[in-house]
This record gives sequence, C-alpha cells and structure tokens, in this order.
Amino acid sequence: MDNYTTHKTDKIKARLALHPRYQVHFTPTSASWLNLVERFFSDLSEKWIKRQAHTSVDDLGSSIEHYLDNYNQDPRSFRWHKKCGRYSG
Repeated sequence: MDNYTTHKTDKIKARLALHPRYQVHFTPTSASWLNLVERFFSDLSEKWIKRQAHTSVDDLGSSIEHYLDNYNQDPRSFRWHKKCGRYSG
C-alpha cells in the first residue's frame, strides 16, 4: 500500500483484524518502480479495458489475458526521465 495514512484509520484496522491472513506492507511513495507499475496499469485501462464491453468477471479476465499476450509479443520498457518528469515507452 502506498498511502500510509488512509490505511491506518480505525475502520481499516478493524477490517484487517477480522481478516488476519492479510498482511499489510507499505511501499514508500518515493518508489519510482511503483510509479512505472501504476503507469502500465493505466495504459492497460485506457488502451484496452475501457474500450471493451465485458459481460462477466471471467470475460474481463480473458480480455486482460488477451491484451497481455499481445503486449508481450513486442514489449517496451517504461523509462523515467527525471529531468522532465515524464514517462516514455
């Protein structure tokens, strides 16, 4: 989790206490690799998920698998350029 304050509320603590098998791990907000992962999921959402009509959770899962299969045929790295603060693919 990357938002420490939100996940420390009493409501969340109570929920986690009811589900002890879940372990919470916090990631520093300055973790640039996390920003790149979030960028990939943003692309997946904008370029694929929002442009499709899904009739079930299974259909959505199959659609995501299809996108990943196609993406992985010609994968491109995300690169962070500190100077301009923008992503490029």
